[in-house]
Amino acid sequence: MQHKARKFSARAKVVATAAALAAVGAGVAGAVSASAGTPAAAPVAAATSVKAKATTTSTHLTVDAATDAAEAALKAARKEGQRVTVAVVDRNGNTIVTLRGDGAGPQSYESAIKKAYTAVSWNAPTSQLVERLASAPTLKDIPGTLFLAGGAPVTHGGAPIAGIGVAGAPSGDLDEKFARAGVAALGDGR
Repeated sequence: MQHKARKFSARAKVVATAAALAAVGAGVAGAVSASAGTPAAAPVAAATSVKAKATTTSTHLTVDAATDAAEAALKAARKEGQRVTVAVVDRNGNTIVTLRGDGAGPQSYESAIKKAYTAVSWNAPTSQLVERLASAPTLKDIPGTLFLAGGAPVTHGGAPIAGIGVAGAPSGDLDEKFARAGVAALGDGR
């Protein structure tokens, strides 16, 4: 049986070639796009254990303890008819809790946080730190600090673990009295 060879027109050859190239191109593009969506496996880092002397453990107030301290300070202020805001910060200066008493001034919120931060940073009541400004006036330039009476540190084992700041009473001495009431509620007695 004899087959006759079919002749393709030039136009048919161009269309067939274009179709073949399109099919190959689609396969390559699909492979490229498929691999682009799949991230390369990240190298797995070996778990490394560090020596015990390369780490430290710190003590922090619980949210419940911080809330109890803030409520005790606010209660002491209310007892004397003062409208204040109380803030408790952790050792790193992060706010744990803030309670704004009824009628406390708008400036008291930020001031209470800054007083608490200042007290824990230097492990001293802010009334004592105000006195240090006479010999080191640039202390007040440290961001986030406020050198006015009203902040008290909270310690554990002699180390600062938190700060309580109170703001809004007519004097820093009253603010600090209320902050100390918050510390006393924690059983630190300082």
